[in-house]
Amino acid sequence: MMKYSNATNYALHTMVYLTIQEGEKLVGVQELADMQRLSPTYLSKILTKLAKGGLIESTPGAKGGYKISRTKHEISFLDVINAIEGDTSLFDCTLHHEGCLIENVMREAEENMKTELKSKLLIDIAREAEARQFKGK
Repeated sequence: MMKYSNATNYALHTMVYLTIQEGEKLVGVQELADMQRLSPTYLSKILTKLAKGGLIESTPGAKGGYKISRTKHEISFLDVINAIEGDTSLFDCTLHHEGCLIENVMREAEENMKTELKSKLLIDIAREAEARQFKGK
């Protein structure tokens, strides 16, 4: 089975956390790092990729931090994965011959997975996380 990098795991958790935040609240890298028990330096590299991907924006300075830069209702799991992993194919036929039947099967499966991940929005997971947190109190 294919496996996404740890960076993608942390990016998805970070994005859900930022999605839960109210309004224009900025969240500092230290708070985001503490939440996931990561070093701020490591998380900063992930945040840079998310910013380059147009998903978050950063405000520098003592009162600075990060926030979602797009409408929360339009960010999918696939958006986050592409920002971290890139949008390259997971399978590449090593024989490089025309019309590889194996490659056709793999690409179709990958397209199905992308369609599914594109349909899953972070806002839906954020709402579920908030509901669970509210129940737990």
